[in-house]
Amino acid sequence: MRENLHIRDLPGFYFKKKLSHGCLTILLFFIFPGYTKAQFLQPADTLDSKRGNVVGIGGGLVYASATTALSIAWYGGFPRQTFGFFNDNDQWLLMDKAGHALTGYQVGRYGFESLQWAGISAPVSSLIGGSYSLLFLTTLEVLDGYSAGWGFSWGDMAANVTGVGLFVGQQFLWNEQRVAMKFSYSPTNLTGFRPELLGSSHPERIFKDYNGQTVWLSVNPASFFPEREILPWLNIALGYGANGMLGGSDNPLANRAGEILPVMDRYRQYYLSLDIDLSRIETRSNVLKTIFSVVGFVKIPAPAIEFSHGDIQWHWIHF
Repeated sequence: MRENLHIRDLPGFYFKKKLSHGCLTILLFFIFPGYTKAQFLQPADTLDSKRGNVVGIGGGLVYASATTALSIAWYGGFPRQTFGFFNDNDQWLLMDKAGHALTGYQVGRYGFESLQWAGISAPVSSLIGGSYSLLFLTTLEVLDGYSAGWGFSWGDMAANVTGVGLFVGQQFLWNEQRVAMKFSYSPTNLTGFRPELLGSSHPERIFKDYNGQTVWLSVNPASFFPEREILPWLNIALGYGANGMLGGSDNPLANRAGEILPVMDRYRQYYLSLDIDLSRIETRSNVLKTIFSVVGFVKIPAPAIEFSHGDIQWHWIHF
């Protein structure tokens, strides 16, 4: 019965794992053609109705096409059910929740910058951009609720709200982003044990392998002081990751092919590193500003200190 057994808990069952929500940000950007074109142009000082129409229609098309495509790709292989809930707060050592927060933050940022290009005021752009992000992610959660493969997750929703709130809150408090959420990925040797779940190709692994993902809070110290002349683009980054995960809640004994899997510890990773806030690099080129905005969700590779397994490790370069 559903209250005692979930489809994901059946022995040997291989469920279609959703794309990492951290990497979903990448897909969302590239399916929003109006955004990339808009950022090559100077933001309007006053409301521009033509630009507003471009942003509004573009945002609507992104929402409709993305939710439809993701519904087919993610949920097409599972039967529909009456709306249900699923507590997945013990999954992936909360790396999926960090990805939800990251996506909420970054989609809100994309929406805000697009609305600014249309000449809409910063407070209104913040609210609309954040609302758009929350609407999109809530729609995905509702689709989860109607799929027998998953269920509506309050933990996911809390993470979505956290990411959106971080963006919108800073806009209203400081009219800028002093703490940004970013993403990085480093390949791991765990994907070979369960390629059906963690990815069989490099692009898939970026999306699916939580062991190689790190979600960062990138803090800009200079923005907290009146004088911002000393390295205004240099950030301090706090990262969160996890490793040793061959399954959601625990590691199975065997993979889909029946091969016995090694026993390994699942553990959390915490990082301290440096980063660069590309948006604070002075340039008059709108092309460069566009590039900086596109890659703004990626943490710049840099030396890092890792705290994990009760030990401290030094990385000359961590990504």
